[in-house]
Amino acid sequence: MTLTGDLFIAGERRSSEQRFRAYDPAKGAEIEDVAFAGASEQDVADACAAAEAAFLPYSTKPLEERAAFLEAIADEIEALGDALVERASRESGLPAARITGERGRTANQLRLFAKEVHDGAWQKLRIDHADPARTPPKPDLRLRTVPVGPVAVFGASNFPLAFSTAGGDTASALAAGCPVVMKGHSAHPGTAELIASAIARAVEKTGMPSGVFSLVNGMGRHVGQSLVADPRIQAVGFTGSRAGGEALMKIAAARPRPIPVYAEMSAINPVILMPEALKARGDALAKAYVASMAMGAGQFCTNPGLVLGIAGPELDAFSQVAAETLTGQAAQVMLTEGIYKAFEEGKEKLAASPYVEKVAEGAEPAGPTQGRAALFTVAGKDFLADPVHLHEVFGVSSVLVRCADLEELKSVLSQLEGQLTATIQVDEGDYESARALMPVLEQTVGRILANGWPTGVEVTHAMVHGGPYPATSDGRTTSVGTLAIERFVRPVAYQDLPEALLPPVLREGAQDGVLARIDGAWTL
Repeated sequence: MTLTGDLFIAGERRSSEQRFRAYDPAKGAEIEDVAFAGASEQDVADACAAAEAAFLPYSTKPLEERAAFLEAIADEIEALGDALVERASRESGLPAARITGERGRTANQLRLFAKEVHDGAWQKLRIDHADPARTPPKPDLRLRTVPVGPVAVFGASNFPLAFSTAGGDTASALAAGCPVVMKGHSAHPGTAELIASAIARAVEKTGMPSGVFSLVNGMGRHVGQSLVADPRIQAVGFTGSRAGGEALMKIAAARPRPIPVYAEMSAINPVILMPEALKARGDALAKAYVASMAMGAGQFCTNPGLVLGIAGPELDAFSQVAAETLTGQAAQVMLTEGIYKAFEEGKEKLAASPYVEKVAEGAEPAGPTQGRAALFTVAGKDFLADPVHLHEVFGVSSVLVRCADLEELKSVLSQLEGQLTATIQVDEGDYESARALMPVLEQTVGRILANGWPTGVEVTHAMVHGGPYPATSDGRTTSVGTLAIERFVRPVAYQDLPEALLPPVLREGAQDGVLARIDGAWTL
């Protein structure tokens, strides 16, 4: 497929005088093959108007047709073949094998949401029958969830497929019955165009309204700001920096009718080395720790940016092996020039702290945007004294916290901001001590792991990829897994409505095959 650089506004390609080029981070230079259109305020307004016009026709389609649309998108993405892998790899600096795996995840999560739509449990059907003999009389009440309306989705820099144009936010919004206006990430516009073309073909093949999906691109902030401020947008999905997420939240809150922003923003994902586990397998843990922090050039939302242990010979040995392993770590291409510069600045801030010691650095960079790995260490009491240690450094960088005892370790955990994950490396002899940490972790993170590593997020029904602020803007939600659909629906109750006016799924006896709570009892 030949790229044109055009926008996608409700199924129609649209050009623009404002143009920008993609960037090849491995070469440190622009990609010259095509210039991409930057959306104007009118383009954004047109996309939002089309989404509003598509909302009722799309949201009232039979669930089977909505599910078939999601499956068709997955099929069309896979049909793009090697062209998609090559373009995404070139624009992101990520290896082809990583992009291939991400493509599979993207298609699989679309199909998972198609099954979720079919299942129907997300509608949360409830029926409480009337009891006219009661004093006062009990009314007939019936409940289901309904889609909130058009959703703005922002593509993520670090996952050009799975968290971008047809990623989890788009899949869950479409599954909920909400049209999507996508703000493509400027780091991978060619990739976004390829995926948008696949969605457009799925729209046409399945007979969906054209405004169910649009793609608007652009450098700078004006496109995203205009999109969130548009009164037709009813919710926002965002994955990116804390500064970016908070800026969108302010715009959304200042609207005459404020809307929710579901933003995944910042995490350092602590790993806790319990004493018996550290004693039994400290060397293996140190090597696995470096592998996890270096995965994807440290540009996953879940790389371990913090590891905590009890000071002593075992932790010293762990630190030495980790330092030796990290010293051999090759510098890796980072996603963009801006991310690379922010990584370097983050390391400099850590190194400037009077409490911090740099333990090791990776190999010297050989390219313009290659990030050099770094490992730092700090005493537990000093960690608590300087807030610089709480901030995410997006890249291969991590801080080892040497705690005096378990109580100090617990104090450090209690002072952390909200996180996506926490990991406990634990053996049976640690269970009693670890049990005392669980209440703290449950209040701090969205996912607790044992004897694994946080990098890697399985797309399943039970997954939570979220956490208390600032990991996400709303810690009650997840951006990965089928529960993500709940961000884009809301409950509506119907009291004493004639059957002819009820939604078909709430009419008497129409719940066969769908999980429903009828007079307090769950039925299928």
